Amino acid sequence: MSTSRDDMPRRAGGRRRPLRWILLALVLLPAAAGLWCWWVAAQIRYFAQTDQAAPSDAIAVFGAAEYAGKPSPVYRARLDHAKSLYARGIAPLVITLGGPGGDAFTEGGVGQAYLMGAGIPEGDLIAETHSRNTTESAARLAVIARANHLQRIVVVSDPMHLFRIHAICAADGLNVLTSPRPPSEKTEEHVPPSDPIWHEIVTYTLWRLHLD
Repeated sequence: MSTSRDDMPRRAGGRRRPLRWILLALVLLPAAAGLWCWWVAAQIRYFAQTDQAAPSDAIAVFGAAEYAGKPSPVYRARLDHAKSLYARGIAPLVITLGGPGGDAFTEGGVGQAYLMGAGIPEGDLIAETHSRNTTESAARLAVIARANHLQRIVVVSDPMHLFRIHAICAADGLNVLTSPRPPSEKTEEHVPPSDPIWHEIVTYTLWRLHLD
């Protein structure tokens, strides 16, 4: 069976078509990834620089490291900010979040004890002591909110952390406002400013892909 000369250009064009799609994908995928990273970074910066604190039903403090029953400098800064919001009358209840810290204590329990020592009555505090990460903390906060009929919650954490927290809480059905803890020389790590942003871009993307 012979092949006519007229068939040869069509076959050559058919072979080139997949190559065109591959080349187009190689151009568009990096552009889409770059646009995604730019958008997430913009959201991270917005939430990091915006204090939304307003009268609410509770203040929730996302946990950080504790050392032998004492909050780390980062965690203490978050707790002090929550105490300030409580003193301003933003909410009558403070919820501390975080499970075991690798010793006999939990982040939530340490936070509760610290705030009691700072003058907040025990009856105005709830400690969540089982969550191991941000996603679990948000899920357990949702359970606490439903059990206590909390309609709106101010969440406190590090500035770069708040966009992801807001998104996860919203996915769990929570109505939250965000309030970043103030910066402090004692709590800022000596790393390039872009590092926390890239960490949050990656962790937020993994969460959106259900890969965290």
